[in-house]
Amino acid sequence: MKKKNMEFVKPGGLELKDKLVSIQRVTKVTKGGRAFGFSAIVIVGDENGIVGHGLGKAKEVSTAIAKAVENAKKSLVKIPLSSSTIPHEQKGKHGGARVYIQPASPGTGVIAGGAVRAVLESVGIQDVLSKSQGSSNPHNVVKATFDALFQLRDAYKVAQERGVNLEKIYNG
Repeated sequence: MKKKNMEFVKPGGLELKDKLVSIQRVTKVTKGGRAFGFSAIVIVGDENGIVGHGLGKAKEVSTAIAKAVENAKKSLVKIPLSSSTIPHEQKGKHGGARVYIQPASPGTGVIAGGAVRAVLESVGIQDVLSKSQGSSNPHNVVKATFDALFQLRDAYKVAQERGVNLEKIYNG
Protein backbone atom coordinates (compact mmCIF):
# COMPACT_ATOMS: atom_id res chain seq x y z
CA MET A 1 0.00 0.00 0.00
CA LYS A 2 3.06 2.29 -0.05
CA LYS A 3 2.70 4.99 -2.73
CA LYS A 4 5.42 7.50 -3.53
CA ASN A 5 3.53 10.59 -2.31
CA MET A 6 2.05 9.11 0.88
CA GLU A 7 2.83 11.07 4.02
CA PHE A 8 2.21 9.04 7.18
CA VAL A 9 1.08 10.85 10.34
CA LYS A 10 1.32 9.89 14.03
CA PRO A 11 -2.06 9.86 15.84
CA GLY A 12 -0.73 11.61 18.97
CA GLY A 13 -2.39 14.97 19.67
CA LEU A 14 -4.99 14.67 16.90
CA GLU A 15 -8.72 14.84 17.55
CA LEU A 16 -9.85 11.87 15.48
CA LYS A 17 -13.43 10.88 14.67
CA ASP A 18 -14.29 7.36 13.59
CA LYS A 19 -16.99 6.22 11.17
CA LEU A 20 -18.20 2.67 10.87
CA VAL A 21 -18.38 1.73 7.19
CA SER A 22 -19.59 -1.82 7.50
CA ILE A 23 -19.96 -4.67 9.92
CA GLN A 24 -20.43 -8.28 8.87
CA ARG A 25 -21.35 -11.36 10.80
CA VAL A 26 -19.11 -14.18 9.69
CA THR A 27 -19.59 -17.87 10.36
CA LYS A 28 -16.97 -20.57 10.76
CA VAL A 29 -18.45 -24.02 10.48
CA THR A 30 -16.68 -26.62 12.59
CA LYS A 31 -17.58 -30.18 13.52
CA GLY A 32 -18.94 -28.80 16.81
CA GLY A 33 -21.36 -26.46 15.02
CA ARG A 34 -21.21 -22.87 13.87
CA ALA A 35 -18.87 -20.30 15.43
CA PHE A 36 -20.05 -16.72 14.85
CA GLY A 37 -17.78 -13.71 14.70
CA PHE A 38 -17.85 -10.13 13.41
CA SER A 39 -15.64 -8.09 11.13
CA ALA A 40 -15.79 -4.29 11.07
CA ILE A 41 -14.37 -1.69 8.68
CA VAL A 42 -13.77 1.74 10.23
CA ILE A 43 -12.53 5.06 8.82
CA VAL A 44 -10.72 7.40 11.22
CA GLY A 45 -10.03 11.05 10.35
CA ASP A 46 -9.61 14.54 11.77
CA GLU A 47 -11.72 16.15 8.97
CA ASN A 48 -8.72 18.29 8.08
CA GLY A 49 -6.80 16.16 5.57
CA ILE A 50 -5.72 13.25 7.78
CA VAL A 51 -7.41 9.86 7.39
CA GLY A 52 -6.85 6.14 7.86
CA HIS A 53 -8.82 2.90 7.54
CA GLY A 54 -8.78 -0.30 9.52
CA LEU A 55 -10.29 -3.76 9.80
CA GLY A 56 -11.09 -5.48 13.08
CA LYS A 57 -12.30 -9.02 13.72
CA ALA A 58 -13.64 -10.42 16.98
CA LYS A 59 -16.38 -12.55 18.57
CA GLU A 60 -18.29 -9.41 19.69
CA VAL A 61 -19.29 -6.32 17.71
CA SER A 62 -17.86 -3.74 20.12
CA THR A 63 -14.49 -5.52 20.29
CA ALA A 64 -14.33 -5.76 16.49
CA ILE A 65 -15.01 -2.01 16.17
CA ALA A 66 -12.39 -1.16 18.82
CA LYS A 67 -9.80 -3.31 17.02
CA ALA A 68 -10.67 -1.65 13.69
CA VAL A 69 -10.22 1.84 15.21
CA GLU A 70 -6.81 0.88 16.61
CA ASN A 71 -5.81 -0.58 13.24
CA ALA A 72 -6.98 2.59 11.44
CA LYS A 73 -4.91 4.83 13.72
CA LYS A 74 -1.78 2.95 12.60
CA SER A 75 -2.37 3.85 8.94
CA LEU A 76 -3.07 7.60 9.12
CA VAL A 77 -1.99 9.57 6.04
CA LYS A 78 -2.07 13.24 5.00
CA ILE A 79 -4.23 14.02 1.94
CA PRO A 80 -3.72 17.31 0.02
CA LEU A 81 -6.87 19.46 -0.02
CA SER A 82 -7.75 22.55 -2.03
CA SER A 83 -9.94 24.64 0.35
CA SER A 84 -13.12 22.51 0.69
CA THR A 85 -12.52 20.19 -2.27
CA ILE A 86 -9.75 18.16 -3.92
CA PRO A 87 -7.04 19.66 -6.18
CA HIS A 88 -7.95 17.66 -9.32
CA GLU A 89 -10.00 14.72 -10.58
CA GLN A 90 -8.64 11.25 -9.98
CA LYS A 91 -9.44 7.58 -10.50
CA GLY A 92 -8.63 4.82 -8.07
CA LYS A 93 -9.03 1.07 -8.20
CA HIS A 94 -8.59 -1.93 -5.99
CA GLY A 95 -9.69 -5.43 -6.87
CA GLY A 96 -12.96 -5.15 -8.78
CA ALA A 97 -13.87 -1.72 -7.36
CA ARG A 98 -13.31 1.49 -9.32
CA VAL A 99 -13.79 4.97 -7.85
CA TYR A 100 -13.77 8.31 -9.67
CA ILE A 101 -13.60 11.54 -7.66
CA GLN A 102 -13.87 15.05 -9.10
CA PRO A 103 -13.61 18.51 -7.52
CA ALA A 104 -16.85 20.48 -7.21
CA SER A 105 -17.76 24.13 -6.69
CA PRO A 106 -18.44 25.38 -3.13
CA GLY A 107 -21.90 24.47 -1.86
CA THR A 108 -22.17 21.23 -3.88
CA GLY A 109 -21.69 18.91 -0.91
CA VAL A 110 -20.38 15.36 -0.91
CA ILE A 111 -22.06 13.58 -3.81
CA ALA A 112 -20.98 10.03 -3.00
CA GLY A 113 -22.47 6.84 -1.71
CA GLY A 114 -21.73 4.44 1.12
CA ALA A 115 -18.07 3.71 1.74
CA VAL A 116 -16.81 6.52 -0.55
CA ARG A 117 -18.85 9.10 1.39
CA ALA A 118 -17.48 7.90 4.74
CA VAL A 119 -13.88 8.24 3.53
CA LEU A 120 -14.35 11.65 1.89
CA GLU A 121 -16.18 13.11 4.90
CA SER A 122 -13.50 11.82 7.28
CA VAL A 123 -10.81 13.51 5.18
CA GLY A 124 -12.70 16.79 5.48
CA ILE A 125 -13.73 17.22 1.86
CA GLN A 126 -17.01 19.17 1.69
CA ASP A 127 -17.52 19.61 -2.06
CA VAL A 128 -16.84 16.65 -4.35
CA LEU A 129 -18.52 14.54 -7.04
CA SER A 130 -17.82 10.82 -7.17
CA LYS A 131 -18.82 7.66 -8.94
CA SER A 132 -18.21 4.13 -7.72
CA GLN A 133 -18.21 1.41 -10.38
CA GLY A 134 -17.64 -2.31 -10.43
CA SER A 135 -17.60 -4.14 -7.13
CA SER A 136 -19.63 -2.70 -4.25
CA ASN A 137 -17.66 -4.72 -1.69
CA PRO A 138 -16.96 -2.15 1.09
CA HIS A 139 -13.38 -3.42 1.62
CA ASN A 140 -12.45 -2.84 -2.00
CA VAL A 141 -14.41 0.42 -2.35
CA VAL A 142 -12.62 1.92 0.67
CA LYS A 143 -9.22 0.83 -0.67
CA ALA A 144 -10.05 2.15 -4.18
CA THR A 145 -11.04 5.52 -2.65
CA PHE A 146 -7.76 5.62 -0.73
CA ASP A 147 -5.91 4.75 -3.95
CA ALA A 148 -7.49 7.78 -5.65
CA LEU A 149 -6.71 10.03 -2.65
CA PHE A 150 -3.06 8.85 -2.52
CA GLN A 151 -2.58 9.93 -6.14
CA LEU A 152 -3.72 13.51 -5.46
CA ARG A 153 -1.01 16.18 -5.64
CA ASP A 154 -1.31 19.86 -4.74
CA ALA A 155 0.12 22.62 -6.96
CA TYR A 156 3.03 23.27 -4.58
CA LYS A 157 4.19 19.64 -4.79
CA VAL A 158 3.86 19.61 -8.61
CA ALA A 159 5.94 22.81 -8.85
CA GLN A 160 8.56 21.29 -6.55
CA GLU A 161 8.78 18.09 -8.64
CA ARG A 162 9.11 20.02 -11.90
CA GLY A 163 11.63 22.47 -10.47
CA VAL A 164 9.62 25.58 -11.38
CA ASN A 165 7.95 28.25 -9.28
CA LEU A 166 4.25 28.17 -8.35
CA GLU A 167 3.20 31.01 -10.73
CA LYS A 168 4.36 28.99 -13.75
CA ILE A 169 2.04 26.10 -12.77
CA TYR A 170 -1.03 28.37 -12.73
CA ASN A 171 -0.12 30.65 -15.66
CA GLY A 172 1.26 27.94 -17.91
